[in-house]
Amino acid sequence: MKDSRLWLSPRALRLHAVILIVVPGFMALCLWQLSRALGGNTLSWAYVFEWPLFAGYAIYMWWRLVHEAPEGTPPPDAAARAAGGPDATAADPRAAARQQEEDAELAAYNAYLAQLAEQDNAAER
Repeated sequence: MKDSRLWLSPRALRLHAVILIVVPGFMALCLWQLSRALGGNTLSWAYVFEWPLFAGYAIYMWWRLVHEAPEGTPPPDAAARAAGGPDATAADPRAAARQQEEDAELAAYNAYLAQLAEQDNAAER
């Protein structure tokens, strides 16, 4: 179920459309440059090898963009916490211990910042 949502989301469908246009276009440009290179244009030999590299990079970016979460989407555990549902720490005791440790460190850091602010306010008076 999750895999079909990944590949068939509106964002993914737009990316599929782009890659279906870009890669054949790059390959057509490669063939065009190959015909020019074989016709005697020595500079075109660089483009013969460059266009397939561009196509490869486009495929790599397509794969990465399809598999990453869209910008502004919270991680799954944050969404579950916001909804009041169970999160990853409830199922994993080690994750829960790590979260408690991070909360304690954050509280200590906030106390330190409050102390610095208090000292700064006292120095200004």
